Order: sequence, then C-alpha cells, then structure tokens
Amino acid sequence: MTQFWDEVLAFAEATTTTVGHRLLEDFGQVQADLKADGSLVTRCDRWSDDTLRAAIQANFPEHGVLSEEVEHIFPATDWCWIIDPIDGTTNFTRGIPVWGISLGLLYRGTPVFGYVAMPPLAQSFYGYWPGESGLEMPSGAYCNGRPIRTSEANPDKTQFFSLCARSTSVLENPFPCKIRMLGSAAYNLLLVGAGWAIGAVEATPKIWDIAAVWAIAQAAGATWVPLDDVEPFPLRVGVDYSRQPYPTLAAAQASQVEVFRPLVQKVTQQ
Repeated sequence: MTQFWDEVLAFAEATTTTVGHRLLEDFGQVQADLKADGSLVTRCDRWSDDTLRAAIQANFPEHGVLSEEVEHIFPATDWCWIIDPIDGTTNFTRGIPVWGISLGLLYRGTPVFGYVAMPPLAQSFYGYWPGESGLEMPSGAYCNGRPIRTSEANPDKTQFFSLCARSTSVLENPFPCKIRMLGSAAYNLLLVGAGWAIGAVEATPKIWDIAAVWAIAQAAGATWVPLDDVEPFPLRVGVDYSRQPYPTLAAAQASQVEVFRPLVQKVTQQ
C-alpha cells in the first residue's frame, strides 16, 4: 500500500498545483452567479471541478467522484474522491486571498486522506486518518510538508476561535477567545489542526466543505463534534448529498468540547 499512498499524495499535490496556477490568473477578476442554495459559483469553479474530475478519472479510473458542481450522488465504489473546486468562492471573486482547492479521499464512505491547497497563501495541508478502516497507511497531518499538531493552550483572550458567516449569533453572549472569520470553511477548520486556533465552528457546511478537513484535522489531534449529533460518515451509496448541511465544531483538545459546545450549539438553529 505504500506505493498507493505515495501516488495519492503526488497526484493531489501535482493536480492542485496545476489547477491553482490557472485559478490565480483569474483571481479577483470574475463575476459570480447565485446558486439555488444561496452560494456563489463562477466559471472558474466549473472549470476547476471539470479538470479535477477528469484528472481523477485518468489517474484512478476505478475510483468514484462526488463534487460540488456536478456529481452529488455517492457512488457504489470502495474509493471515492470528494471535490471542492474552490472553497471560498466569494473571497475568490472579491480578490481576498483566502480560498483553496479541497480533495478528500474516502474508503467505503469515510475519509482516510485529505488535501487542501491554498494557492494565494502558498500553503498546502494534507493528512492521513485510518480511523476504523483497517487500512495499512501512513498517519499524521502536515502543512507544506511539515508536521502539524493542535494547540494545547487553554481558552482565553489570547487564543483564536474561528466562526463562519452563519454562526455570528454566538457573539450575543461573551466568548472566551478572540474571534476570526476568514470566509473559507476548510481554512477555518484547518486553523485548529495547524495549532493556530483552538476551536472553530461551521454552521452549514456541505460534504465537500468537510470531507478533506475531517481527515486532516483529526490526524492533527483535533476533536470533531457534529453539532446535530449525526455522524457525517460513512456516506451511503445512492444518496444525493447536494443539500445536506453538517454543523460542526472542531476543538483543539477533547476537554474543550464542554466549554465550546454550549456556546455554539445555537448555530444548528440557523
């Protein structure tokens, strides 16, 4: 299996680098259309989605694909890639350099590898999370090839906690940390895995927002909490995942869940 995982990492790195270079050429210079769910989409999202799906088909023809813009139904394959062609489309259209390309690799419905490239920041995150898969595979999480780990700091006003646009209601009550909101679901959650924030909440992320980060953040030591008490994985064959939200809390340490969850639980009412 070692050769397989070397191929997976090399593919994710090379493909997101190629796509990222092209997206940087259009960064801040494209108009967006409004989708039915209220999110934005550009021709760059569609091009990136098409390009990533074609690359997967060429390199891993037996693997399935689920993507934000085209393929929403989980396929009947042991291996499946979940694609977010541009995570942070609003930032991308407005010239704000916090957006990325997200690839999650699932085995029998559960992410075991994630790769998120943030081209404007020259940062790439990846992680291996065997979980209960029974696979022989690497472990650990990395940013630009260097190991990352969650912070051991306690909540206080010197530590960051990341919100999304739909979770600002948590600020109606005092909060024990400094707040950050960056406009990219993947990056918000990656801050926890990288040790830069001690917690993050996303109120309505879709499966393509969390698939890659689910593996990376946990590989880095984060505790992942589904705020609706519904475990996101494994995915089920034949189900359309285009509309299902996954309200999520990520905490740097398991002991912090009892601190943060009461403060952010209300985002499930959005």
